[in-house]
Order: sequence, then C-alpha cells, then structure tokens
Amino acid sequence: MKSVMPANPLAPKGPHRRHPKMLPDGAREKLLEAANSARDRMVVTWLADGGLRIGELCGLHLVDLHLRENAACNECRSPHLHVCHRPENPNRAEAKTKHSWQVEHGTVTGGLIKRVSPEMVHTYFEYLTSEYPRGAGHGMLLVQLHGARAGQPWAPVGARRMLGRAGRRAGLGLVKPHAFRHTFTSAVLDAADGNLLIARDAGGWASAATVDEVYGHVDLQDPTFDAALRTVWGEPK
Repeated sequence: MKSVMPANPLAPKGPHRRHPKMLPDGAREKLLEAANSARDRMVVTWLADGGLRIGELCGLHLVDLHLRENAACNECRSPHLHVCHRPENPNRAEAKTKHSWQVEHGTVTGGLIKRVSPEMVHTYFEYLTSEYPRGAGHGMLLVQLHGARAGQPWAPVGARRMLGRAGRRAGLGLVKPHAFRHTFTSAVLDAADGNLLIARDAGGWASAATVDEVYGHVDLQDPTFDAALRTVWGEPK
C-alpha cells in the first residue's frame, strides 16, 4: 500500500503565483537582485509600489515628479507624481489616461496623481545621482544607458525586454510589466479590506461612468487610503 501519492504531472511548474496575471511569489526581491543597474532597480520598484503602466512610467518627465512633502502644485501633501498624456514624447511612450494637465511657472498640475513610496524616492535618487546623464535636454526620466543612443529617452519596448531578461536570470520565466499592476492592485485590495474604490484610485484604473457619478474619487490623503498604501509598501501607518 502506498503511503505517498506521486506528484501531479499536470501541476504547473515554476514559481508559484496566486493568479496567472500576477507576479510569482517573491518576484520583486528576485528581480531586484537580478537587475544590472540603478535604472533597472528603479523600474522594478516603481512598477511594484506605484502600480504604473509601462507607458506611464516611460513617459514620465522629471518635472512630473513631486517627491517631497507639500509640493508647489498644492494637489497632494505627500510625495507624488503626475501622469500626463503627452503624445509627442520622442520615445513614443504615452499614458493611457488623458486627464487634463498644465505647467504653471515651471510646476505641473493636473494629470493623474499617484502617491509615491519612500522606496520609490530612494531608487530615484540612486539612479539620478549615479546614471542619469548631465545635460540631457529632453527632460525625460528614463534613458538608455548603453550604445549609440545612450542618454536618449528609453522606449517601453526596452523596459519590457529588460524585465524579460531579468526574469529569466531570476528563474521567474517571462515577466510582463502589467503583472506588477495586477499584483499591486491585489495587495491594495487586501490592505483595504476589499474596498474597490481605494484600489481603483491607488492604481489609476478606469471605471464605469456610473461608479464615478455615485462614488467620485478617493482623497489621496484619506486615512484609510493612506493606511492601505503604507501597508502595501511595508511602511508604518
């Protein structure tokens, strides 16, 4: 009589993940270890903590980043960024959302505002002080680090390929940028006890017009919203 059942030959192989669209367990840490540059570590961190789309991340300009308390825009007291739809970006990175925005006296206002974690700020300064080229005239955040186009804006396809290579080195298989977004939203839902409104606004997801009309949007400084994000980021509430 057998006391041990054989392994199920149909069981999925590779790292465990809670949902096919989400990152495998422990993927963030493994990807950070496999990253070859400060820029790549920043990409992993910003996708994981910000729930950004890859087009949003690659489309950011330095002026969009308000990474200190009480920024001049007066639209969010905590460190944050503004996702602005710019179809003319030289790297063709384009935010999906088309919220109105403008620049007044050198300060961006409007757009889709997203809170920024302390770790996002840390990786930004590591990248900016060690790898960002001096005198870059385009003002975009992410740049190519090598080759004939070093210093030029980094296209989303480059970021996708980087994540794919890092995922393979880390033994995770193919890692897609959108998996970070699904994982982030799931974590916010868990931290907010299933509050769909908080998860929607934390990730900047689009919603039906009727939901917007009934519920509106969450205050980015709301204590429940703040507590959910800090839980996801591993920060004290």
